Amino acid sequence: MNGRRKELKIFSGNANIQLAKSIANKLGIELSQSVVGTFSDGECMVDINTSVRGADVYIVQSTSPPVNDHLMELLIMIDALKRASAGRITAVIPYFGYARQDRKSKARDPISAKLVANILTKAGANRILTMDLHVPQLEGFFDIPVDHLQGVPILAEYFSKNIINSDEYVVVSPDIGSVGRARNFAKRINSPLAIIDKRRPKRNKSEILNIVGDIKDKKAILVDDLIDTAGTLANAANQLISLGAKEVIACCTHSVLSGQAIANINESAIKKIYCLDTIEMAEEKKIDKIEILSVDGIFKKAIENIYNDTSVSSLFDKKS
Repeated sequence: MNGRRKELKIFSGNANIQLAKSIANKLGIELSQSVVGTFSDGECMVDINTSVRGADVYIVQSTSPPVNDHLMELLIMIDALKRASAGRITAVIPYFGYARQDRKSKARDPISAKLVANILTKAGANRILTMDLHVPQLEGFFDIPVDHLQGVPILAEYFSKNIINSDEYVVVSPDIGSVGRARNFAKRINSPLAIIDKRRPKRNKSEILNIVGDIKDKKAILVDDLIDTAGTLANAANQLISLGAKEVIACCTHSVLSGQAIANINESAIKKIYCLDTIEMAEEKKIDKIEILSVDGIFKKAIENIYNDTSVSSLFDKKS
């Protein structure tokens, strides 16, 4: 790409092959040849079909469902490339699974996010490139460099181009933990911010206690890092409508969409959901209410900057 001695190579596991191909295409290179499959007993099998000696290697692999299969693929690919004398190995993990297991919520709980970080490092990854970790402090779980991209600029840019009157909208944070992300989004589209105060009586269940901010007669945009079962999101959307919002749109970086997510979305007051392609979405989940925007451009720029030893944080600027 720039005459440097180290060749840039992009590999992909099975988690998100289309995204990997798109990133490679934007970089002006072919996706490097490899086979990632299973033996008859179910063990993961990796075959790297190109020389990587001294190369700057990037493996695109979200640890999305089936999480353990995709994580194991990534680990074995890293090991194979390390043993093949790759110069540097960057694990490009658009969606980092296990991120929500970042602390002990009760006695004898594991901290699985830290364990996965340790395993990736031990396998031989030299650095991590990811997007919208569930909590930013997860970066500290790694003992190798982490480049942490943001999904908000992509989503906000889309809205900025398609919103005629920003005063009609209010950006809503679904909980206290997402306030920073929602505030960033609101600033970028020049709209006010509201915050939902909720509690979780049990996993994947939430109760709205209060809404801080004015939503009456506004078009509400719920902004979060991920949508899993969509139960919390659907509940929030229905509550917003009942409290006077004109319509509800949702934005997220990671569309996990597990369990009854699609049914919950279809039955909710949500008009539209805009999500990024950090997770490859199954065809049966591509309903009319969901629109997918791609992260290939920002990952292409991040890989270029890492390869050229230039700043990745510059990609977070509002002008970028």
